[in-house]
Amino acid sequence: MSPSVRRVPVPDVDSHGSDRHPSDRDGDDRDGDNRDREDVAGVTGQTVTGSVVGFDPDELVGFRIGVTAHRRSADLIAALERRGAEVLHAPTLRIVPADQDERLIVATAEVIAARPDILLVTTAYGLRGWLEAADAAGLGPSLLEVLSEAKILVRGPKARGAVRAGGLRDAGMSDEETTESLIDQVLANGADGLTVAIQLHGFVDEEQLVRLRQAGATVITVAPYLWTAPSEPQRVQRLLDAIAGRSLDAVTFTSAPAAEALLAAARERDRFDQVVAAMRADVVPFVVGPVTAAPLHAVGIDAIYPDRYRLGAMVRTLCEYLIEHHVRRVPTRHGLLEIRGRSAALDGQRVTLSPTSVAALRLLADAAGAVVPKARLQEVLPDSGDDHALEVAIARLRQALPQRDLVATVIKRGYRLDV
Repeated sequence: MSPSVRRVPVPDVDSHGSDRHPSDRDGDDRDGDNRDREDVAGVTGQTVTGSVVGFDPDELVGFRIGVTAHRRSADLIAALERRGAEVLHAPTLRIVPADQDERLIVATAEVIAARPDILLVTTAYGLRGWLEAADAAGLGPSLLEVLSEAKILVRGPKARGAVRAGGLRDAGMSDEETTESLIDQVLANGADGLTVAIQLHGFVDEEQLVRLRQAGATVITVAPYLWTAPSEPQRVQRLLDAIAGRSLDAVTFTSAPAAEALLAAARERDRFDQVVAAMRADVVPFVVGPVTAAPLHAVGIDAIYPDRYRLGAMVRTLCEYLIEHHVRRVPTRHGLLEIRGRSAALDGQRVTLSPTSVAALRLLADAAGAVVPKARLQEVLPDSGDDHALEVAIARLRQALPQRDLVATVIKRGYRLDV
């Protein structure tokens, strides 16, 4: 059975404290995803219908989180670190403006010469970059004149804002804020014989371009920015090692290309099976929306995303999910034991544990004082297939804990917490 993508509805607020409806989604502030907005509004602490949904400086203490975003990654990292998380940043792709790319100037000249009937604007960031590049090349006035005569359709509110800021007017917005729904709108009104210019957002969906061409349209594409390989591939290697070694609690994605790039890098480095297995189990993937989730879903990985496809909502979802599912609290004879991510606190004294020690301690905590058989512990601990290896693993756990006697031995049976 194929996995289901887990969708976690959470409140989402903008910087003015008002709820945002899904119809307000736009695609400019993310790493190129058609529906999934990278927007940190609402992650600094707001009140919605009487409940605080924002900032808690300690809620991610003990958790280690991977970040794959390039553009605006600083916003996401800051939001996580303010909550106490340790962040491993490894952009799997890099966005490069194409303003110095001769192909962009050639495409601009082609648009001017063709005088398209329709212009599809996918991102505000892309349109602004295109108009600036045209100005720098001396083509700005001619381009604006041609575009002012075209029927302009936009993918979302921010793209609409950029169109109007450029002195142009749009004729409508897509229903779903995807390239597919934008082209659906064109095809619904007939495209045969029309010239359609499309401002791409860095990730070319050839299937959608083919749909237009098959309907009889002439298609011109303009790419104001490009996806390229990361400038520091060694950071991607460290991220893959951390996922495969299960030393991360979560990994975040803000675009489908970033997710695809991570999987491709895992294949190239012969870590694919380990990475996929980890993300199906201990390393939870969080994404901004279903489009970003699709590459992960295709290889059997569930991804968690919020009801509203924004970065702020993803951060809130991540916090709530990890606190609910990855924090354990057990009263013991030595004080309250709290396990958070890769850390454990006993009577307020917090220590960082290895992935092996965390796995063992979680199993003991779940048993709440009952004996955990040796065979059961060996199932979750790598390289502990015999009693001696298990004893070594438990000894290391005890050594790392503030109180060694927290883990008690039950002779010939196994181990338990001293609750």
